[in-house]
Amino acid sequence: MAPPEAVETAPSPQPAGPSGAAPAQPAAVRPELPGEAATASSRGRADPDAPAAATPPPVAQSRQDGFSFGSYGRVVAATDFRGRPGRDADIVAHGSRLDESSYVELTLRRDDHWQKTGASTGVVTTLAVAHPIFHHDGVFDASIAVRNLYLEVSDLGVKGLSLWAGSRMYRGDDIYLLDWWPLDNLNTLGGGVGYAIDERTSAALHGGLSRPQGLFFGQVVERPSPFNQVGAASVELLARQKLIGSARAAHVVPLPGGAGLKGVAYGELHTLARGQRQTEPNVPNVPNVYQRLPADSGYVLGAEIGAYTGERDTHVNLFFRYAGGLAAHGEFATPVQLAADGTTAGAREIVVALGGNWERGPFGVMVAGYLRSFRDASPDLDLHDVDEGIAMVRPHVFFGDLGGLAVEASYQAQQRGVLSTPGAPPGSLEAPEGPHAASLVRFGVSPFVTPAGRGDLSRPVVRLIWALTLRDAGARGLYPEDDVFGLRETEHFFGLGAEWWFNTPS
Repeated sequence: MAPPEAVETAPSPQPAGPSGAAPAQPAAVRPELPGEAATASSRGRADPDAPAAATPPPVAQSRQDGFSFGSYGRVVAATDFRGRPGRDADIVAHGSRLDESSYVELTLRRDDHWQKTGASTGVVTTLAVAHPIFHHDGVFDASIAVRNLYLEVSDLGVKGLSLWAGSRMYRGDDIYLLDWWPLDNLNTLGGGVGYAIDERTSAALHGGLSRPQGLFFGQVVERPSPFNQVGAASVELLARQKLIGSARAAHVVPLPGGAGLKGVAYGELHTLARGQRQTEPNVPNVPNVYQRLPADSGYVLGAEIGAYTGERDTHVNLFFRYAGGLAAHGEFATPVQLAADGTTAGAREIVVALGGNWERGPFGVMVAGYLRSFRDASPDLDLHDVDEGIAMVRPHVFFGDLGGLAVEASYQAQQRGVLSTPGAPPGSLEAPEGPHAASLVRFGVSPFVTPAGRGDLSRPVVRLIWALTLRDAGARGLYPEDDVFGLRETEHFFGLGAEWWFNTPS
């Protein structure tokens, strides 16, 4: 998946391009649909043999003073066997990683321990570059984003107390197969405080501001220059910042043999101030007519339950998340369908997700899946209302310690509400009857080599990837006219790729 982007409705990338915090989607991906979600494409683990994400980190990580470098990255060269580049064929917001495009994060970190106060600091800067890269299209340009730029202070007067300020990817546990953080995944500009009581119990608070793109948040109009100067000046008539606050508490119950149970409680509060915008800006000889926009708000309530063995990344995590009002549209979304009072009241998103990994001897298996239901604030069903889900399994077999073979199977389905066109005859193509349902099945095979040794999550890795996608008529109907994905029942993706991560902060 690509980095997060601005969206029209529920957390969903929009075809027009990025929000203020993320690079644009490459052209060679499936069409972006309202009601979908994207997530940042990064994952990090310094030691591939360390416990999985479900295992809690120590209260304070011991870092040596000085500079360090880290990276998450993947690079893929792929074809569809028909002369075109391989491209993402998922129809759900969070699908298989088999056909992801190239993406890299480069992290420079500076750590210092201050003897006078006993505190430690870390300055983290992460630069991300998304596909297309120069050697693919020959364009000497890049889609670049600053993903981390913050200072964190640990043991601030009290052991276990931390404080941070800046811009960061602020997230918890992920589901690797889906490249997704289902519970807590904020791209935020602000700050926070955390306290680790011991290695088992911790809590954190955070607050951040954002000004997404779109007329729901901002409007620029032309006005005469002051003092009767020639020409006009641009005035930001509407500039509404969204405030997002979050709270997270986690507790681990240790079990014999290094195993444990983990519980997380999580919540968010989204608020947006009132404002006004001009109904017909920059139109000559039309008087200024202003529209008042009411204040808005929303919230998230969620939880995670996890279990891990402490051996070879074996774990399972179950997530639940409910978002209402403004929060149902994510961080950078521009709501389209509103309630009668002009707010997002009544919008909601429900997510239930599961991810896990099991390994023994030369065998391993990863599983993932989720169900998601989104409704916008309008009372009637429309294209933006979506129910979707995926079930996925990826077994591995290792031939010694240097490589192995992974196979993958997944089923994806979604259903969108009625799309009605005013004045269209009933039963016509312009006024379809009932919801639109779509589904596909995907199979994949990926032989790989890894110098890090045996393990489903051992990195770095070099691999061949072949994926076969079988889509039904509903899935083909999600694409515009003349898009080959709307014409083909079967799709191939064949490529050579590499993936790595080390010393990453998220």
